[in-house]
Amino acid sequence: MVAQRTVGQSSQPFAFMHRAPAAHVPAITSDETLVSAAVRGDLDAFNHLVRIHERQAYAVAYRLLRSPQAAEDAVQDAFLLAYRGLHTYRGGAFRSWMMRIVTNRCYDILRASNRSIASSLDDQIVESEPRWASVAPCDDPARHAAQTELGAVLENALDILPADQRLTVILCDVQGYSYDEAAQATGVAIGTVKSRLSRARAALRDELRRCPDADGYAPAAD
Repeated sequence: MVAQRTVGQSSQPFAFMHRAPAAHVPAITSDETLVSAAVRGDLDAFNHLVRIHERQAYAVAYRLLRSPQAAEDAVQDAFLLAYRGLHTYRGGAFRSWMMRIVTNRCYDILRASNRSIASSLDDQIVESEPRWASVAPCDDPARHAAQTELGAVLENALDILPADQRLTVILCDVQGYSYDEAAQATGVAIGTVKSRLSRARAALRDELRRCPDADGYAPAAD
């Protein structure tokens, strides 16, 4: 039986299926081991995978959909689809495979709500790794307040991007995915990931430079 969703901005656990954890599932184990057990019918092993990846899945879904409820729905649906489709998993990074299901579900929701997914000019020249200014934690209250405001500015700036570019920024610059992992998660070539990221970073840089609150934090030009 599917349990009630509890994922949200409060970062509470996401209960995929209501069942007490099995004693034989170790506290720390590899995704590959858990997937193998889940394929053999071990529901507790899959629930363990959910607990490992739920928050990242929600973070990606929320930044794509911009709605807590829609993000919860997308994550719920994605984990159900993943469970039913475990037999199609062919190895590699499980989180990339899982995130592809999450992002595909988000795109389905965007299409259903008539929000356009603009296409990128993916065959253009790719920039080298950008030099983003860091926003390091500090003890100065005024500085901390400015950094909090900057976070809101960055979140708003993401909204200007087409969904495919926004997703690429979220995966690579927010979640720390490599180009290869992002390519697996989005189902496109590595060159396409680099191109989308290049254009997204350029657009964000231009947007942030127009915002006085982000002065000094825009990505530096190459």
